[in-house]
Amino acid sequence: MRFLIIFIFLLTNSIADETVDIKNLVISKDLKKYEDLTFLDVEKKQLNLNDYKGNLVLLNFWATWCAPCKDEMPSLDLLQDNTNLDNLKIFPINIGQDNVKKASEFFEDLKIQNLELYFDSPVTLAKKFGLRGIPTSILFNKDGYEFARIIGSIDFQNEKFIDWLENYN
Repeated sequence: MRFLIIFIFLLTNSIADETVDIKNLVISKDLKKYEDLTFLDVEKKQLNLNDYKGNLVLLNFWATWCAPCKDEMPSLDLLQDNTNLDNLKIFPINIGQDNVKKASEFFEDLKIQNLELYFDSPVTLAKKFGLRGIPTSILFNKDGYEFARIIGSIDFQNEKFIDWLENYN
């Protein structure tokens, strides 16, 4: 009987690992709920993440001086335009203390067309989330719970990633 239980445990764990074999993706074992998650748009208007419940939300933290951020931003832009993920809302949040002009030039240079600029608020999300580096992306389900993080850069056009993300849409 013990052998059977161990075998089933190993089998289910190996199947789960196969389905999430995506570079830099860390799936939360426990869903995390945060209160008062706010950030700013280009006009310094405060936005609250709770206003986007019902959507799959991706917060992407970046800065203009971050080379991996620059590499992944075009694929993030295309992800926002993916028609199979029509319930996905992406917020690229600049935490590099760049001004609007510098951040806008960064988007223009990369020909970003589907994303808008956002900035970390004075009560920094970077601190709330305990970010250790950028780029970092945090994924929230439709109920507003964090269920995964991408620590480091990723190709947001990776088929495995898109297939996995579609399960949450």
